[in-house]
Amino acid sequence: MAKKPPEVTAANIAQCVTRFRAARPHVHCITNSVAQHFTANVLLASGATPSMTIAVEEVADFVAMADALLINLGTMDAERTRAIGHAVTTADSLKTPWALDPVFVQTSPARLNLAMRLLKQNPALVRCNGSEFEALFGIDAKQEQDGDNWPDTTIALTGKMDLIRNSQGSMCVANGSPTMDRVTAMGCSLAALAVGFMAIEEDHLLAATSALTFFALAGDHAARKSAGPGTFVPHFLDALANLDEDDIAEGARLL
Repeated sequence: MAKKPPEVTAANIAQCVTRFRAARPHVHCITNSVAQHFTANVLLASGATPSMTIAVEEVADFVAMADALLINLGTMDAERTRAIGHAVTTADSLKTPWALDPVFVQTSPARLNLAMRLLKQNPALVRCNGSEFEALFGIDAKQEQDGDNWPDTTIALTGKMDLIRNSQGSMCVANGSPTMDRVTAMGCSLAALAVGFMAIEEDHLLAATSALTFFALAGDHAARKSAGPGTFVPHFLDALANLDEDDIAEGARLL
């Protein structure tokens, strides 16, 4: 694992969360139908403002007033697919950071093709698991790669431990609970949160690491209070709303 850059510390992550809450960034989400409700609640609990429209006639207007954009391919229906093009074009024209969440691209050639086209438009962030990463980039996510082979964007590679990497360096976040794998839309909402952090922090390695640490640490706190997935969710949202700088600085597990 590459040595963590000195500016990405637990203390700086805690301060980044405080700045995120103060800024209340607006994140527009084109996400799958299963994830919309939970993603909105995660953003609200964290201090951000969500919007969710996929209507082609208005999506560009919503993106234009947003601070960040999420493109999630989990429900690749015709309306969302049309809306994605308008949304990304608007975000690019305004230099608004946007994230790609290439859900199940390893399963569907159609969505892999769409994801590959979107990659050419230079998302600020790609949030994916190992299988999605390998399908999208043709690189084994389990092997250490040199800089020449690594994608030219910020990657948040999520799993038992989360890897964040870009041209600045790499970080590994070891927080999180296994219960998070038993709640739908966890990864989808994380991508929305992470790109929201990129709207308030120009150092994208710090921004993504802050979001992933904050999110995973909330999972740690929720797991200690819950009896299973059903009671985990309200405790998780409460943790996102209530974790303070000391909780984050003391609880972050960075490798």
